[in-house]
Amino acid sequence: MERALPGGTRGILHARAGLERFHAERTAPPPPLAPFVGFFWVLHWDLRGRAPHRQRLLTLPSVHMTFTSYLTGGATRARIVGVVRDEFVEEIADEGRVVSVGFRPGGFRPFLGGDVPVAALTGRFAGVDEVFGADGLALAAEIFAAPGAEEGLGLLREFLLARRPAPDPSAERAASIVERISARPGLLRVDELAEDVGLSPRGLQRLFHEYVGIGPKWVIRRFRMQEAHERAASGSEVDWAELAAELGYADQAHFTRDFTAAVGTSPARYAREAGADREAGA
Repeated sequence: MERALPGGTRGILHARAGLERFHAERTAPPPPLAPFVGFFWVLHWDLRGRAPHRQRLLTLPSVHMTFTSYLTGGATRARIVGVVRDEFVEEIADEGRVVSVGFRPGGFRPFLGGDVPVAALTGRFAGVDEVFGADGLALAAEIFAAPGAEEGLGLLREFLLARRPAPDPSAERAASIVERISARPGLLRVDELAEDVGLSPRGLQRLFHEYVGIGPKWVIRRFRMQEAHERAASGSEVDWAELAAELGYADQAHFTRDFTAAVGTSPARYAREAGADREAGA
């Protein structure tokens, strides 16, 4: 009998194969942080005696704050990961863990303060001290010294609760617009979206630059690819020409080019490989 994937695997390419090498778990934020935080997450792996693993991700328009401990060698890394536009591949080896928080689209902007837009972090891996100063470095040291991931998550939650910003209507509006895009993978045009949410195209661009970190055109395209990836990985037979039309493509060739650029292989090949992963893990 085929095993179901756990929740929280969206964006993990070849998730079944990856989860043979690492364990990932997401937890919901406490209610006071829910306007800003999408989820907390932990990743743990033990590949001692096995080959390193390279995991590719199909990223979403979110900022993450990550605390990585390479338990075998003792190295650590604390950083704020802005929206990743292009390919994102992470290699894991030996034994390690990541304690992290994924912010809602728009939800990190209130923590930045001042006039710094989230776009200033896009495509960057900033040290936690760039935003949180010495307090961020102290938090990192505490998380790395914690005996387990759950204790590290508790420290991270308390840190953010102590710095919880005031409600920001623009952050909430940005998040709701991104959710609207996610629910409409056939959406094509920025001007159509702008009219739908009561903004001018330029106003929508400004909101996304300030709060999301990347333009609405990229977000529209990325959620189309997320939908296509999930269909390809589903195990169901897919009519690619029909899916291309459903997602608003003028032709299947254009859809295939976009999918290959985002995922690294054609949709038909990805579906075959996902099927092989399911059979291997059955």
